[in-house]
Amino acid sequence: MITVEHLTKHYGDFVAVEDLSFEIEEGHVYGFLGPNGAGKSTTMNIITGCLSATRGHVRIDGYDIFEEPAQAKKRIGYLPEQPPLYLNETPREYLRFVGEAKGLKGAELEAQIRQVMEQTRIQEVAGRRISALSKGYRQRVGIAQALLGNPKVIILDEPTVGLDPHQIIEIRDLIRQLGQSHTVILSSHILSEVQTMCEKILIIAKGRLIAFDTPENLERQMLSPGEITLVAETGRQRAEEILSQVEHITQLQAEEETDTWVRLRLKTDQRDIHPVSRAVFQAFARSGENLLEMSLKKANLEDIFLELTEDEKTPEGGQK
Repeated sequence: MITVEHLTKHYGDFVAVEDLSFEIEEGHVYGFLGPNGAGKSTTMNIITGCLSATRGHVRIDGYDIFEEPAQAKKRIGYLPEQPPLYLNETPREYLRFVGEAKGLKGAELEAQIRQVMEQTRIQEVAGRRISALSKGYRQRVGIAQALLGNPKVIILDEPTVGLDPHQIIEIRDLIRQLGQSHTVILSSHILSEVQTMCEKILIIAKGRLIAFDTPENLERQMLSPGEITLVAETGRQRAEEILSQVEHITQLQAEEETDTWVRLRLKTDQRDIHPVSRAVFQAFARSGENLLEMSLKKANLEDIFLELTEDEKTPEGGQK
């Protein structure tokens, strides 16, 4: 659906995007992450044809955004971080203006306006001035304009910024629904939001792609080498005897203990700690002692993001 090849953008001597290449498949919700100044918005603006590139190619459904901009842009709906709304107009008036700018006319225009208002649930405010609407409704109007023309790709830059918790939940639900019929690319600083909604995640830093995978695979790859926490219904000495039978345990620390149970933290030399955890379980089963609890220390998206971008921070003044 979207192919980005060796995309580069210079602002004088500053490199905002550097040799960026990736491919977006049809029918998924993608998360686009990076520190401030990483090049996220620059990349989005180039993909949507709002900004030129120094070099490289972007193809939307086979059409080059630079060589065939009219055909490529027909396949994209874009909501910038600051929705381009005309506050003195009503949502219906604004959508009619945007639809006409996209080449829609007559009955087709009116049908699509009704459809996107229904999708985004703004019918009840369709006759009110946008200036009088809440931030949540303004975001819905912004998403509605992106949907006009029935584009295959919807690109949303920080769609929940500035919303209250209730509005965030509503917009998240709307994005999930859109993901059933469109390819959605979502940029957000709220990592839990990306982890919850997105099927695949791209992480960039200093304009370079440093990770592109599913949240589950990223978590698996970044699983902390090897921490296991367990609670056993036995004394510390007995628990240590049992664990001495298990290979690859490099460190054993008692965090809490009573006369009847002990909580231990184990470290191993294995990145994949599932076989070690299985061996721990089996050792306790053979011993006849009760293992009450066992958990693996698993990286969440915030851990992954911080680890991947720790050495890739962009100096102050860089492009977003």
